[in-house]
Amino acid sequence: MVVNIDIVRGISKEDFMTEIKISKKEEKQLFFKALLGSPFFTIVASVLTTFLVGMVFAKVGGGVPISVTQTTTETKSTFDVEGVGEAVAIPDEATLSFGVEETASKVEVATSKVNETMNSFQEKLNDLGVDKKDIQTSSYSVFPDYDYLQGRSTVNGYRVSSRVEVAFKDFEMINQAIGEASNLGLNQVGQLSFGLSDEAEEEVLSEAREKAVESAKSKAKELAKLAGINLGKVINVTEQRQGNFEPRPMYAVMDKAVGGEDEVMSQPQVQPGSEKARVTVTLSYATE
Repeated sequence: MVVNIDIVRGISKEDFMTEIKISKKEEKQLFFKALLGSPFFTIVASVLTTFLVGMVFAKVGGGVPISVTQTTTETKSTFDVEGVGEAVAIPDEATLSFGVEETASKVEVATSKVNETMNSFQEKLNDLGVDKKDIQTSSYSVFPDYDYLQGRSTVNGYRVSSRVEVAFKDFEMINQAIGEASNLGLNQVGQLSFGLSDEAEEEVLSEAREKAVESAKSKAKELAKLAGINLGKVINVTEQRQGNFEPRPMYAVMDKAVGGEDEVMSQPQVQPGSEKARVTVTLSYATE
């Protein structure tokens, strides 16, 4: 430290040394004050504080506390078993088509003949016990007939036809209806088909489904026992249906076309056959 002699001249040695000591103390205070205010000291102090806190936790708690977020994905395995069930049902519905066609030089005459014949036939069906809702007109058409002479065409008449679809629940009525059609002059009879009503279809599917589930359960128990697997509850069920429940066509057998006095039609033996339903069920079990 440099001391100004002019300033200290005239004071005693003891006072001079005291002044020097005070000045050195102030110098140290200024030094530490400057050090504490520096950025370097702030960084060093922060690092040391963190280190010391960590050491304290390591001594007391056995380690530095760390917050960790952990996500665990649990994959559950399933045991899938398939079962098949079949059921057979006898068709309870039949459909038969009846039609008539007439030709005349005037369209009014042909139309009148067709309408009269079809109206009479529908009355006969009602007398047999066929409900009106089971009789549906499927087609009605009018076409001109042409003569071709020397490259020119001329209308020489008209062709009118009508056709109805009749649904039968009592198959004994089918042959009776065919007989009435022949007597009235209906000259188009055919397209006999059999099928299941909605109630019968659901019933046969339910039976096949029940058999499929029982088959799958039995197979699951047997396979699990052989494989050493403990089955839990069923967690999923899938079903596949197989079966054609649309009406199957069968055609009436005729010796000749119906509609004339010499016409003979052999009455067919009505055999509805059977319909088969097949249901495949897959059961998914949780494993324990």
